[in-house]
Amino acid sequence: MIPLFTSEHVYEAVSPERAVDAVRDAFIAYARGEWTMPPKVYVPAYPAGDFRAMPAHGGGFALLKWISSFPGNPSRGLPTVMGTVLLSDASCGRLLALLDAASLTALRTGAAAVLAAETLAREDSSSVAVVGAGVNGKAVARTFLARGRKVAMHDVDRARAEVVASELGVDVADSQDAALAADVVATVTPGKHVLFREGSLSPGQHVSLMGADGPDKSEIAAAELTRVSVFCDDWGQASHAGDLAHAVEAGLVAREHVTEIGTVLSDEAPGRRSADEVTVFDSTGLAIQDLAIALAAYEVAHELDLPQVDL
Repeated sequence: MIPLFTSEHVYEAVSPERAVDAVRDAFIAYARGEWTMPPKVYVPAYPAGDFRAMPAHGGGFALLKWISSFPGNPSRGLPTVMGTVLLSDASCGRLLALLDAASLTALRTGAAAVLAAETLAREDSSSVAVVGAGVNGKAVARTFLARGRKVAMHDVDRARAEVVASELGVDVADSQDAALAADVVATVTPGKHVLFREGSLSPGQHVSLMGADGPDKSEIAAAELTRVSVFCDDWGQASHAGDLAHAVEAGLVAREHVTEIGTVLSDEAPGRRSADEVTVFDSTGLAIQDLAIALAAYEVAHELDLPQVDL
């Protein structure tokens, strides 16, 4: 019998604070070569959406996440993101647990966005805005709150932003422009429209770009990445499937211009160098992050009343 972590069980097992710690450790382990991650595989089902297969190995465990992203699903009464995570013992191949992929993704997205902000933003940053009030945007806002930061929410659907803001006890931004002008901004949108155009970012600002995780998506103009300090979760993945991909394809940004955040967290590379520096974190979402959250959940499995699946 295999334990099954439903969405509710994943959230019960892993707090936002625990997620931040787990994702930090995963980035460091990956930067040091202790954890490995074959490339993410995209299975296009355009224009409706796509599927992704994401494997990882580390700490004596292996993981495979099979997840889909169909932005039009809410109009059908379905979640945008659905999928399953398989966690296995890497010493013998035994399947250890099944986990809901959407909740796991939300936790690691919130953790990565906030971890990047805490690592790269100015120490005196005061205003924080989250753009995008979907499941992952809500997770980012909740993680900021758990870390003691006040948050303003914005969404193109103001009613949705108001619902999420009311649930979390945060403010709704006066406008999109006001949200994008905050000291710290996390964008968690479908990536269909550029939010930051060339010349729009202000000195000292930090942005965690969380929405553009596919080759057809973008939240920032490629030219804007040439005038800021760029960080990413993984160069190989981000340069082919993130905001960075557009700048790389245009010949505007090369490998030497981008720092992987794991090397900053492991003290192998510098982060922010001055108060006026503009920092941008391009996140495409890594399987090693999923592994980190899955392990955090699995380590408390004995404390939960989990359903069991016979495979």
